[in-house]
Amino acid sequence: MEASQQERDSGIALLGGLPWGTHFCQFYNSGDDLIEILAAYFQAGLKNNEYCMWVTSPVLSVSQASNAMAAAIPDFGRYQTAGQIEIIPHTEWYLKDGYFDADRVLAGWVSRLEAAKDRGFDGLRLTGDTFWLEESGWQEFVDYEATIDRVIGDFRIIALCTYSLERCGVPEIMDVVKNHEFAIAMSRGEWQVVSKPAAGAPS
Repeated sequence: MEASQQERDSGIALLGGLPWGTHFCQFYNSGDDLIEILAAYFQAGLKNNEYCMWVTSPVLSVSQASNAMAAAIPDFGRYQTAGQIEIIPHTEWYLKDGYFDADRVLAGWVSRLEAAKDRGFDGLRLTGDTFWLEESGWQEFVDYEATIDRVIGDFRIIALCTYSLERCGVPEIMDVVKNHEFAIAMSRGEWQVVSKPAAGAPS
């Protein structure tokens, strides 16, 4: 299935429109950083008939995330009641049954997309936070992100993966950047874009 290249409003002024199949990431320092970006990101998706999904982590609980969205997005309750946005904890998605299974998670995204399309939504806008990830599982997750980056262009999905700088050293940041189209991060009080290294460039 070939995804349309029609641009969708990212909701993030720094980025503007993004085509289906975009896979990018955010490095954040705090829950407030997350909310600043995700409220705008989801508001645009809800407004433009996309199904939205947020997999939270211990940084923000489901109730905290829902309350933050309700405070930032007009009519958020209506969208939530209509079932256009789903906010669930990482334990019910990434660690379902108590362990991470990359194939299961990837299949889950595709299943959510197909269900959304069946309900008349244009596509799936998602985010998942990785604060739960332990060092022992890092490489497996890096491999999963690489797979996502290879295949997402075939689907009507926009994916924003979020990483806490508290949990990332320089090697981890490099792993993350190379497996996403680009990253956004706060620098000197402003959000900036960090591009993926070009193929063949020295690491």
